[in-house]
Amino acid sequence: MTPTAHSSRPRPLSVALVSEHASPLAALGTVDAGGQNVHVACLAGALADRGHRVTVYTRRDARELPGTTELRPGVRVRHVPAGPPEPLPKDDLLPHMAAFGACLLAEWRARPPDVAHSHFWMSGLACLAAAGELEIPLLHTYHALGIVKRRHQGAADTSPPRRIPCERDVGLRCDRVLATCRDEVGELVRMGIPAGRADVVPCGVDPLRFRPDGPAAPREGRHPYRLLQLGRLVPRKGAAVSIAALTRLPDAELVIAGGPPAGRLDQDPEALRLREAARRAGVADRVRFLGGLCGEDVPAVLRSADVVLCPADYEPFGIVPLEAMACGRPVVASAVGGQLDTVVHGETGLLVPPGDPEALARAVSVLLADPALRASYGAAARRRALGRYGWDRVAAATERSYRSVIAGRRRPAASADRVRRPAPA
Repeated sequence: MTPTAHSSRPRPLSVALVSEHASPLAALGTVDAGGQNVHVACLAGALADRGHRVTVYTRRDARELPGTTELRPGVRVRHVPAGPPEPLPKDDLLPHMAAFGACLLAEWRARPPDVAHSHFWMSGLACLAAAGELEIPLLHTYHALGIVKRRHQGAADTSPPRRIPCERDVGLRCDRVLATCRDEVGELVRMGIPAGRADVVPCGVDPLRFRPDGPAAPREGRHPYRLLQLGRLVPRKGAAVSIAALTRLPDAELVIAGGPPAGRLDQDPEALRLREAARRAGVADRVRFLGGLCGEDVPAVLRSADVVLCPADYEPFGIVPLEAMACGRPVVASAVGGQLDTVVHGETGLLVPPGDPEALARAVSVLLADPALRASYGAAARRRALGRYGWDRVAAATERSYRSVIAGRRRPAASADRVRRPAPA
């Protein structure tokens, strides 16, 4: 009998995604809830769309959470009891990773997944013993590297002292690292992790949810132009740089979205710091804080902007530039990390040095002065988001890495001397 197309497909995989602090169910915009939560939720859904069975393991941080929740067909979320069932800062979770790993070992011993994929260094640490003992292939995505955080934050870095050596250990002991951008591969090499242990698989965006057509949030201000900064309210995201740049952009308002709900901004230290910065700069009347947004509100707010600002001091990848690009909005971003891959300078937006309000203002001025250029960049941004960063493509590349690792377990490992880059789906 001639095999049918259906029968020739590889069998579906049982996939364990481990994300100790970043639940796919969490409300976004708070201090420890951001791009990783989005990445895990969307990757899980896109893998399920490809026929795989996905379980996301995350720490139980509330007493009322059930042991297991269905996120969507093909994806369930397991709330792992590790530490007190209450919210904890992610930097306080390391003492609970042994308990987290013990729960993984017990569950996987009874029903091992075909492949485990850990997200963030502590998830990798929790997975090493369980995956090693049970010979489960393990891939790892860092999302952020301690060596980069230490370089930029110095004494202000609140990460556990063991973070950097633990990250190196995870990178050397897992089967493969899935780096989200080219810049990360260079950082891994500086950590002593060979480039050949990494595949470059970017984060993604949903081009149906984030698209140019659709409702836009109302513009209540009297200013001709709207600039938007979206993301967590933490100093490294560079909102203070955007506020300083606004002093050179008299016809624009700046909308800052992220952080706690609007009603609790008065208790948020970073929101208070930024408000004071705006007051001292004389632009408080042109800066609006929206607070954290519900997921369905994000595309509408992006569509309301003339230019989206992403001036982070450092950015391991950066989901917001992709979401803005998918909505057809030009981006002005700092030339750091993953933004060097996603934003094409002079084509989909402009790249500027980090921490430079004057350079940021100059780049924004170029775009505000030329509606045709904004439209051209926005259209090119949409094309780039569709062509490279849809979650279907990211899931296909991730699956190729999974299957490559699984196949490698069945044959003698060959040394690799280059970064493996999955071909576009």
